[in-house]
Amino acid sequence: MIHPPKRYLVTSALPYANGPLHIGHLTGAYLPADIYVRMLRMLDNDVAFICGSDENGAAITIKAMKENSTPQVIVDKYHALFQDTFQKAGISFDIYHRTSSPLHHDTAQEFFRNLYGKGEFIEEESEQYYDSTAEKFLADRYIKGTCPKCGNPSAYGDQCENCGSSLSPLDLINPVSTITGTIPELRKTKHWYLPLNKYESWLKDYIENGTLDGTEHHDPSEWKTHVLGQCKSWLDGGLQPRAMTRDLDWGVDMPQEIPGSQGKKLYVWMDAPIGYISATKQWASNNGKDWKSYWQDPESALIHFIGKDNIVFHCLIFPAILKAHGQYNLPINVPANQFLNLEEQKISTSRNWAIWVHEFLNENPDQTDALRYVLIKNMPEQKDAEFTWKGYQADVNADLVGTLANFVHRVLVLTHKFYDGKVPAFDEDTPIVGAHGNDEASWHEVEMMDLFDRMWTIQDNISKFDFRASLKAVMDIASAGNQILQFNEPWKIQKDEPETVKAVLNLCLQYCAAISIGLNPFMPGASARLRKLLSLDPIVEQGIWVTTLDQLAEGTHLIKDNHLLSQAEHLFSRVEDEWIQRQISKLQESVPPVQSAPAEQATEKTSPEKPNITYEDFAKLDIRTAKIIAAEAVPKADKLLKLTLEMNGVERTVVSGIAKHYRPEELPGKYVVILANLEPRKLKGVESQGMILMAESGDGRLHFIQAAADESGMPIS
Repeated sequence: MIHPPKRYLVTSALPYANGPLHIGHLTGAYLPADIYVRMLRMLDNDVAFICGSDENGAAITIKAMKENSTPQVIVDKYHALFQDTFQKAGISFDIYHRTSSPLHHDTAQEFFRNLYGKGEFIEEESEQYYDSTAEKFLADRYIKGTCPKCGNPSAYGDQCENCGSSLSPLDLINPVSTITGTIPELRKTKHWYLPLNKYESWLKDYIENGTLDGTEHHDPSEWKTHVLGQCKSWLDGGLQPRAMTRDLDWGVDMPQEIPGSQGKKLYVWMDAPIGYISATKQWASNNGKDWKSYWQDPESALIHFIGKDNIVFHCLIFPAILKAHGQYNLPINVPANQFLNLEEQKISTSRNWAIWVHEFLNENPDQTDALRYVLIKNMPEQKDAEFTWKGYQADVNADLVGTLANFVHRVLVLTHKFYDGKVPAFDEDTPIVGAHGNDEASWHEVEMMDLFDRMWTIQDNISKFDFRASLKAVMDIASAGNQILQFNEPWKIQKDEPETVKAVLNLCLQYCAAISIGLNPFMPGASARLRKLLSLDPIVEQGIWVTTLDQLAEGTHLIKDNHLLSQAEHLFSRVEDEWIQRQISKLQESVPPVQSAPAEQATEKTSPEKPNITYEDFAKLDIRTAKIIAAEAVPKADKLLKLTLEMNGVERTVVSGIAKHYRPEELPGKYVVILANLEPRKLKGVESQGMILMAESGDGRLHFIQAAADESGMPIS
């Protein structure tokens, strides 16, 4: 669908109900969607904003076991917490549903029946890891082992977070159950697989050309580069059948009429995305709407907001499920964000290295808009971004206080001082110095149209999912207003040039009114406070942007002459050093100290010992010392470094996943230990001739293993 749609269905990734939300979640999938939806409403579009809690799967049962509770208690707890957190963060979902609802179970089972009835599934008996101590088949995420592609010793059964490779549990070297720390055994079980390879041709056309069944569906040039890149990587590697069922205790049952379904649940990627559909059904039922018009009318547009770890599932797997079912629309865009780092470290829920949104907003309810501002300004739209508390302080004090609040306060104070708080009427032919420093600018022909252009820029950037640029365009209006004040200096010319002062302050108040509307998608609370200062009615989003642009184009004032303003107040307050230091201290103190454990015990911070091998197995390994003589980053791979090693006078290249732990410039001259006879393989287009051996400390940090003597080429035996 290339032409403008009749309606929009916008979804945000369903948060998994086994832990609270942190700022990475907020800036990844929820803030960008909220900005986009608020603008759609302000443009008078028909839009449904859908989300809900993902409440099924193995992780819920594991959480319940650890807390000596039940899965239902766990999901109820976090569902309620999510609802409260989103409300306090100003996320304006039309419905926040849950996948434990009977409606969702019915909807997901209907999908499975439909695909099963069409013969879309492949039924296969295969071997799957089983934890005999826990008496459970192990879901992919509850198996850890060594990645066969990069040597990361802590890869999961579905993905290596070090090199980004997609894995299956059977790919792992020396797999271990994360539930009990024991070595799992292989047992036979039957599952139903979705043959993604069968859909590869049309998926490739859909992703790369934006066409579906020979018809233009969307413009792929509007998709983010990293989204297309990740999808193309999977397609180029060849898609494989993917299991759509699991042996689990908690989740959506397979339809019981299907032979062999007893004890089987739908896999998360068959179940969770269908939660968007069941939530839409519930919303439509609550509001007298037809849910099918949003999901099945070709004139409707589906857009998913997610983080980059969910790209493949929303761009390939869920579209395959939708098309295999038939009648459903496929997404016209999936504007996935990348990751937000925290104080130069990756956010880690296991280490408690995170800013938990509910805690922050409960303790600092006056900081909601400031938090939204800083997260949007630093949103990881095209690459990973960084959040620091010092950066938070600088952004708030310089932008929100120094630019925005300062402009509004100056205008209100001057209007009260000279005109008793009433918007001054003036002669529109009065020349003033404009925002660009142009002398004798026409108030309407230049300045009001300039404001129109600025508002259009905000809208245009949001439509392109460039929220950082759009937020800057809002702040640029305040900067321009400050320029008008500085160029004209109304406090100096009131006696000699009263008409100019009236024109300047009236124009600045039009800027303030425009800002009150422009702020709404980004900081709805600040928008409401500014409207109150201007004594304007609260914003009713539906259609207000269209009305505002029409008024600006026609030269109609956004705030009328002689309108009485409220008393001046500051929109934002400075963030002081003491407050920032408290936030830094809280973050640092929240990380549990690394404690040593007896060597014979396996803990969460130490990997369990691996099974015995024969001496002959060990003798096959050629482990030697080597010297790093050069190091550089691998393009488009933020975790990989390309290392040039010298060993016995011969150079070789090794690609290592240590970029998050070491900078390239600090590595030359170091002596390391490598597995020299590992079969070469290409990583991101670079052939790696061996593997650096590393030790992982309890805090997740990687450390080089070094011999006592600094000499390259020494064999280790």
